[in-house]
Amino acid sequence: MTNIPTQDSDRAPQNHRTIDRVTRIIEEVVYNPGMSFAELARVLDAPKSSVHGFIRGLLAAGWLHEDNHRFYLGPAVYGLTLATGHIRAGLVTDTDVAALHEATGVTTFLGVKAGDHLIYVSEAGSETLGGFGARSNIRRTLLDTAGGKAILASLSDTERNAYFRRCTPEEANLVEQFLAEFDDIRKTRLAQNTLRGGARYAIATTVQNQSGQVVAEVTLVGPTSEMKPRAEELGRLLLEHVDSWRNRSTKAREAL
Repeated sequence: MTNIPTQDSDRAPQNHRTIDRVTRIIEEVVYNPGMSFAELARVLDAPKSSVHGFIRGLLAAGWLHEDNHRFYLGPAVYGLTLATGHIRAGLVTDTDVAALHEATGVTTFLGVKAGDHLIYVSEAGSETLGGFGARSNIRRTLLDTAGGKAILASLSDTERNAYFRRCTPEEANLVEQFLAEFDDIRKTRLAQNTLRGGARYAIATTVQNQSGQVVAEVTLVGPTSEMKPRAEELGRLLLEHVDSWRNRSTKAREAL
């Protein structure tokens, strides 16, 4: 008997091989500017003819720029950032992230939800040198990050339960752990996480716009031995800075 897809399954995010490969090209060029065609083909592990077609299309649309047979991020990305006025171009700037880092003395990351993952878009500090790996690990699962858990706690029950249904059996322990922390995250607006076997500690909260919509998250991360004793102070500073950003306008800027 043929199974008829339910309305929920029709709406659920689904991976698409072509989309996955195109976004992987863009992400690789962002974090490794100047990659050659051969390097991109090797990373994607896809037929060279397919990779060539993807790259030609991205070049034509302005998502990539080619110089001396090397590929870089194209102007279309920067155009979208300026046009939307969100996150780094509007509500939260790199200066804000740097100011929070200065106030807390620990590394600060700004991240956004992308599908079922968290992507860091700005950073201030040196924790990447200590093993946090935001640059080498572009996409991180929501359940495995403090920022991701803060975002999950902000979702509606319907959205959150739909996310849980998409989780793999291997993530069952992470789901259980999140549910145990859920009430506290909602009450304090702060989510916590430990990394590298407990050597690193992270605390995060969400960033909201004037309408109360969650548009990003901010994570503070550093050595557990230094951050844990300051957890209350760091949480207070984090919330103070994030709340000060909320009343800013996020209207799109005028076209350049």
